Amino acid sequence: MKYWLTILLLLTSLTAQAGNQREEPLSNSVKAQMQKSISDSAAPRLVFATESEGLHWLNEMSKRLQKRMPDKQMREDFLRTVHYEASRAGLDPQMVLGLIQVESGFKKYAVSSVGARGFMQVMPFWVRTIGTPDHNLFHLRLNLRYGCTILRHYIDIEKGDLYRALGRYNGSLGKPQYPNLVLGAWRKHWNYEPSPTLGI
Repeated sequence: MKYWLTILLLLTSLTAQAGNQREEPLSNSVKAQMQKSISDSAAPRLVFATESEGLHWLNEMSKRLQKRMPDKQMREDFLRTVHYEASRAGLDPQMVLGLIQVESGFKKYAVSSVGARGFMQVMPFWVRTIGTPDHNLFHLRLNLRYGCTILRHYIDIEKGDLYRALGRYNGSLGKPQYPNLVLGAWRKHWNYEPSPTLGI
């Protein structure tokens, strides 16, 4: 019994790592900018110089994600959406994959003990702050849109310091564990070196 309880606690901690992200007042200009970012309705697509570069990235990331997300169509849709949302927010898509691995273990319906939801473990107060009541944080695109917009906001607050921005994202600013987990997952599992034959 003790063995299974330990395994359950471990799996729960790996499933949803979100800390107690704090609701902070936003200036009207920041709020308006974030609302505009959330409301954009362009279709997700890979953002690469050439189609072959995009397909190479998609194939490589798809292989790495296959065990966690076996359905090919779902996996490729997920990866296209991650790449698009991260790129439009000025984030490295591979870093975002590392964050998702730590936050939710790639589980769409993950819910943390403090109520954070979905792949990027977005706290519901963000819907009140920058969204609309009909926004469902379990929806793939909305979850990634919110998560990337929020992380970009924290990077801007921290003047480009990703380590501190990750701490803010997790509600653990000043503590090294969470940023180290995300950066470690990024480097170990999602680091991407384009093929020289593609001329990237």
